[in-house]
Amino acid sequence: MLTIARTTLTQFLIEERRQHPGATGELNALILDIALACKAIAKAVAHGALAGVLGDAASSNIQGETQKKLDVIANEIFLRSAEWDGHLGGMLSEEMAEPARIPPQYPKGKYLLAFDPLDGSSNVDVNVAVGSIFSILHAPQPGVDASAEDFLQPGARQVCAGYAIYGPATMLVLTVGTGTHGFTLDPQLLEFILTHRGIRIPADTHEFAINASNSRFWQPAVKRYVDECLAGKSGARDKDFNMRWVASLVAELHRILMRGGVFLYPRDSKDPKKPGRLRLLYEANPVAFLVEQAGGRASSGYTRILDTQPEAPHQRIGFIFGSANEVERIEKYHREPDAREYDAPLFGARGLFR
Repeated sequence: MLTIARTTLTQFLIEERRQHPGATGELNALILDIALACKAIAKAVAHGALAGVLGDAASSNIQGETQKKLDVIANEIFLRSAEWDGHLGGMLSEEMAEPARIPPQYPKGKYLLAFDPLDGSSNVDVNVAVGSIFSILHAPQPGVDASAEDFLQPGARQVCAGYAIYGPATMLVLTVGTGTHGFTLDPQLLEFILTHRGIRIPADTHEFAINASNSRFWQPAVKRYVDECLAGKSGARDKDFNMRWVASLVAELHRILMRGGVFLYPRDSKDPKKPGRLRLLYEANPVAFLVEQAGGRASSGYTRILDTQPEAPHQRIGFIFGSANEVERIEKYHREPDAREYDAPLFGARGLFR
C-alpha cells in the first residue's frame, strides 16, 4: 500500500515558512524549481551511455577545463528550470564566463542563484557518484538584471545552500539557516522525502580526505597534519586514521555529513597564481554553509570561509572543512610561528610520496 505519511520537501518548506509570517513563499518556489532541475539531472546521469551523454563535449568552460557532455546538459537544465518563475535577478554558473541574464519575457526577482551544475563530472564516465551544488543570495537590486558584482557577497549572506548527490540513491541536502537536512528521492512518488533531519557532524573523527598526489606542493602546516594522521596510533595523535579521496566534492561532503571526517583541498605551490583549486561562490560558500549548520567548521586554513569577501565571480580558494576539532587543529598549525620551518618526515626527499 502506497503511503505518503513522511514529510516531503514541499511540506518541509511550508513548515519552515510558517515560522516567518512575513515570508512570501518566493524562496520556497525557487528551491522547488532547483529540486526539479536535480531530478532531471539525476535521470540524465542514470541513463548514461544508454542516452549517449557520456564523454567530452567539444567545448571548455571559463576555467579552460574540457567540459563533459553532462556538464553542458546539466547547466542547461538549471537555467531552464529556474529562469522563468520571476524569483531571480540572475544566475552564475561554473560553466559560463558571465552571469546568465533572465530572458526578457520573464519578470526579474529578488534572489540570485550561483551553482555548479555537475560537480565531479570527471567521474561520470566511470560511474562514480557526482552531484550539483547551489547557493542562493539576496539580489542587491531586486527586479533588475544582476551584474557580476552583485554576486560578490560573503557566504554568510546566503539564504539557502544545498547539493544533490546522484549515487545509489538521489539525495537533496539543504539548509535555509535552520540546520542541515537531507531528502531522499522516492522513485515511485518522484518526490524528495525528508529522511535526515538535523544532520550533525561529529566534532572528532578518524578519517581525512586529501589528494596525496599533490603532497610535494603542500604548505608545511598541511604536511604536518597529514604526517600526524599517517603516523597513526604510534604518532603524536595516538590514534589511527583512514585516508579517502573520491575527486568529487559532493561525494566527499556527503560522506562527512553522514559520518564525520575532514576534507582538505588546500592552497599549494603547484600553480602559484591560483590561491586554491575550488571556487568560492558556488562550491566553497554553499558547502561551508551546510557544514556550519551541521555543527562542523569550514576554513581556508587561515580564515572562516563564510567571512571571505569575494573579489571575482570565479575566484578560487583553499578549502578545509568537516569535523570541527580537526579543522581547528589545521588552522592552529597554520598560525604557529614555526609553521614554515616544519620538515615533514613522511614527505621529505625519501618520503612516502616522493
